[in-house]
Amino acid sequence: MDIAAHVTARTEQSPGCPTRPVPVDWAAVEHWLGRELPSDYRQLLDGHGPVLLGDHLRVLGPYVQGGRFDYGEWLHRLHRDARIELRELHGERRPAVHPEPGGLLALGETGGSGRLFWDTADPDPERWTVVVRCVDDGSGESGPPGWYRTGLTLGGLLEALTAGRDVPPIGPRPAVRAAALPGAAPWTPPPPLPPRLDPEQRRFALETGTGLAALRVLVTPPERPYLGSGRTWASLAADLGTELPAEYRTLMELYGSGQWGGHLRFHTPLRKGGDDFLAHVRTTCEDYPIFREDFPEDYPLAVWPEPGGFLPFATGTYGDVLGWLTEGPAPDRWPLTVLPRHVDQGPPLPGGLVDVLLAWLRRTLHAPGLPAFDQDDDPAEYAVFEPFDDRAHW
Repeated sequence: MDIAAHVTARTEQSPGCPTRPVPVDWAAVEHWLGRELPSDYRQLLDGHGPVLLGDHLRVLGPYVQGGRFDYGEWLHRLHRDARIELRELHGERRPAVHPEPGGLLALGETGGSGRLFWDTADPDPERWTVVVRCVDDGSGESGPPGWYRTGLTLGGLLEALTAGRDVPPIGPRPAVRAAALPGAAPWTPPPPLPPRLDPEQRRFALETGTGLAALRVLVTPPERPYLGSGRTWASLAADLGTELPAEYRTLMELYGSGQWGGHLRFHTPLRKGGDDFLAHVRTTCEDYPIFREDFPEDYPLAVWPEPGGFLPFATGTYGDVLGWLTEGPAPDRWPLTVLPRHVDQGPPLPGGLVDVLLAWLRRTLHAPGLPAFDQDDDPAEYAVFEPFDDRAHW
């Protein structure tokens, strides 16, 4: 069956965004993937480009879209997420994930925030069947969360859906219209990149080095660290009512404000006005006592400016807050701790700020509230720093 012709015959073109072919260098894509792709998939994309069928099924491929979609990045993200989610399964129930031999290979998405993968265990890509990862997105449009084997090839799946047959967990939802991914252009496989760190640098950054010297090798500082404007360190100290640790100031002058490891946002210290550093301090230190009054066992800390109170300077993506316990008059001796959002309060963290940051990025420090990296991620790849600029509100 010519799946592109079948989709054309069984669906209407969206008047606002009709499908259109987008040329793909399949030989280059398959060489980059290290495997051939099913012919029905190539037929569909050659005939329609990346296509949305009805409101519930998007078949994606080697395209880019104006900074919003990149095929290589999309595959990397979906395969990493799948690898992490599948770890809860055991033995024969747990499939491999690309680039492992015979691993699941992403091909599309559903309207209910699901993901479509091929099971590539069969050496013949024409026999690859579709696996659906169903998630609970609150819409009620998908089945129970889990992994579903449809037992159908992509062509068979589309034929069943456009004929109105039930395909759990997608359901009997015939496609009415076919729409394009607006502005899609061909994707070019990236050239192989040499490792960012040579073996000696990697060993120093991840094992033998210490302090700021090791951190600088592991994470390259930005050319222009952003600290904000309108304040100096002295005026910030005057407004806060305390100096801040010298190690923190040194780290910020080297890296500026930004996000570490994709998770931990260091607020902009010297910006004045609006949602600035002092505003973040006030928000945390005003909200915490309210919760502490109702749930003292869950909120055991004092907060700034209470004696020994918690003084925040960074926030995790899940709402955890990193800061100091202002114990004593010497800021350089203040211990660090995390206010965890979803677990019980833990003890102070071992060491100073640079040591804590380095150990966390190396995966040797695990503490309540510090976002955890996946065990199979390469620390050198995920030890990154994304600097903020004057457009960021952190």
